[in-house]
Amino acid sequence: MDEQRDDTAPERFSRRSIRSFVLRQGRLSPGQQRYLTEVLPKIGIPYRAAPLDLDEAFGRSAPKVLEIGFGMGETSARIAAEHPEIDYLAIEVHGPGVGNLCKLIVEGQLDNLRPVQHDAVEVLQDMIRPGALAGVHVYFPDPWHKKRHHKRRIIQKEFVALVASRLAPGGYLHCATDWQEYAEWMLEVLSGEPLLENTAEGFAERPEWRPITKFEERGLKLGHGVWDLLFRRRETGARRSAPD
Repeated sequence: MDEQRDDTAPERFSRRSIRSFVLRQGRLSPGQQRYLTEVLPKIGIPYRAAPLDLDEAFGRSAPKVLEIGFGMGETSARIAAEHPEIDYLAIEVHGPGVGNLCKLIVEGQLDNLRPVQHDAVEVLQDMIRPGALAGVHVYFPDPWHKKRHHKRRIIQKEFVALVASRLAPGGYLHCATDWQEYAEWMLEVLSGEPLLENTAEGFAERPEWRPITKFEERGLKLGHGVWDLLFRRRETGARRSAPD
């Protein structure tokens, strides 16, 4: 069954069963609107229901890492700046965050970071080929803490199977959350995916490539917990693909 997972994962759920977001209308500043209008068409990657040649999109051959839900983009920009040897495709739907990331990309001259303003599930299904990614980041997704809303969480069995199918052997899936109950949910779901294996006994230490945000730092000072999960697609002789 595992050998067929790459071909069948995208078809195991309907497009309506999972979405990577709930659209909340944010208020765009004039600067964010300008970057959306003038810069995003130049540096962003538009959604198309067709496979994307990632090397062609970035103009080079390098490991490709996908980030799902980058918020205002500060962490994405910092990671890309600290790891110029890796190309990052960052997905977000909310206009203020996309506009802000465009600003950070221009200011930092980050040629290895490109935004996509679209639903991550459709991008993964339609644009990312099986085995194309060296890694996937899902940092602090909405926990939907009320039990009746758990079905809205992005970390679900079907979604994780789709992500795993897009990872190269040895590629990693790195998740982080500051909600313990969601962390335990993530651990259970990720542990149930046959293509993935945990790199730790339970939760992982925070990898150096995930910087601590100001919000996270304030929470840690108040005694709030943060949980990291680092899983890899099972090896078939592939090299290590996480940042050094």
